[in-house]
Amino acid sequence: MNQLNGRAVDMETLRKLALVGYGHFTSVRVDNQLARGIELHLERLVRDCRTVFDAELDPGEVRGHLRQAVAGTTGALVARVTVFDPELEVGRPADSGCPSVLVTTREAGPLSSPPLRVRPVEYARDLPHVKHLGLFGALYARRTAQRAGFDDALFHGPDGTVSEGGTWNVGLIRAGRIVWPQADVLPGVTMALVRRSAHQHVTAPVTLQDAQEAEAAFATNTTVGVRPLSAIGATEMAVDHPLLREIQHAYRADPGERV
Repeated sequence: MNQLNGRAVDMETLRKLALVGYGHFTSVRVDNQLARGIELHLERLVRDCRTVFDAELDPGEVRGHLRQAVAGTTGALVARVTVFDPELEVGRPADSGCPSVLVTTREAGPLSSPPLRVRPVEYARDLPHVKHLGLFGALYARRTAQRAGFDDALFHGPDGTVSEGGTWNVGLIRAGRIVWPQADVLPGVTMALVRRSAHQHVTAPVTLQDAQEAEAAFATNTTVGVRPLSAIGATEMAVDHPLLREIQHAYRADPGERV
């Protein structure tokens, strides 16, 4: 299903999106037309649209497009809402101010994905607080990590301060608390939902050594929920920590709300 502003999208419009690649998006996991954190996804789109296009986005209209795209579906799927301007010219991006809403859907895998082995990589995304379309750097880091025998990359700065993963936030378990890195990261929806739990959450600077010495570590992402990290570099991590199981159970128990 591919719809632009609620109507079937033509290939020429998709070609413009592919060639220019300027815009922002959010991906929403939808299980039998129910989605966790839908209001947070809409808030992200409105916030990012102001940053990327200096334009106001109507969250009710966006939700209507999303609802139309998933109407009548069953099972699990990922709906991606991309905001971009089909008329944007590479030479004059400042002239853009009328973004459109593209909704695409694909099948989603299970929430019980196997643990991730991650390779520390020095990298920082451009404009990290925006979920924009500039994925080259993150995907290149993921590719190099996979070619080195890992599943994904864990980003850190020149001083070794951990930030986030390629397309996910990272959390640590230390002394009965959930620690989130204090760094320039994407404010993830799944991370925000996990932070609503009754557990103790803190935000603090995290070095690679801190991460490797944690009792457990996990990734959060709308597609897979809460996914344990089984290794950070050469350091093996526990994947069956009781608190980690509690976080996973609480997230999966959240039925979400109807799109």
